[in-house]
Amino acid sequence: MKKILKRGFVPITLAATVVLAGCGDGDEEVTGEEGGSDNGDAGESYDDLTLEDGKFVFALSGEYRPFSYIDENGDLVGFDVDIGMAIAEEMGLEGEPYQISWNSIILGLQDNRYDAIIGSMGITEERQENVDFSDPYYYSGAQVYTRSDSDIQGLEDIDENTEVAVAEGTTYHTMIQDYTTDIVTYDSDVVALQTLSQGRHDAVVTDRLVGLINIEDQGLDLELRGDLIDEEQMAVAIRQDEEDLLDAINEALEAIHESGKYEEINQRYFDENIGEN
Repeated sequence: MKKILKRGFVPITLAATVVLAGCGDGDEEVTGEEGGSDNGDAGESYDDLTLEDGKFVFALSGEYRPFSYIDENGDLVGFDVDIGMAIAEEMGLEGEPYQISWNSIILGLQDNRYDAIIGSMGITEERQENVDFSDPYYYSGAQVYTRSDSDIQGLEDIDENTEVAVAEGTTYHTMIQDYTTDIVTYDSDVVALQTLSQGRHDAVVTDRLVGLINIEDQGLDLELRGDLIDEEQMAVAIRQDEEDLLDAINEALEAIHESGKYEEINQRYFDENIGEN
């Protein structure tokens, strides 16, 4: 397997992560690095497609390192943040990330708190009943993680007696219910991994990239077990029937691929191109 980790992340402390996980009712918001666009001479204006003129506000959890997390300066950063800012720039708008609990993120979109979700949201049939999705902007999948001394070698070893920790409201939470009813949920995949390393639970199911990077950055005594469970297509989510905004986002995604901006962002975090299927 090709090594995908990228050195140079600022480790997030357990205390900081626990504080973040405690803000979980979805009413809180934290805006991260402000950004704008120098693309003022764009031939088309997208102001009328967003909630606030001149701004493109996009939501994420801030608890999904390296895709979105709070750095040592208190800024909201990560791959998803950078992708959202690049999309905004292509549309000639000021990008603004909006932090909200993952379990409330679709409700917040429907309540018109922000224009889109750019938070590593996988496309599922259930979610498509409530939101519309852009073209995928990266690909990953679910993976089982255990402590190094565990006898669990993969998904096939998880049964009704296996206690599995997952982030609430994720596709992993839905999927693991087919294998065990002994499920512990957290607001953050990162906290689930940390508690597993501390001796609680038997396994965690989370995104392969998230697991590997957090093991490396935080020195967790955890191992990836078994094959990739499935492949997920991660996409931007918007309210249904906002076709013009969806078209604009897809055009912006295509543009950042063609310009090399996507590759530049990708290389900040990963050693392989996660934008290729």
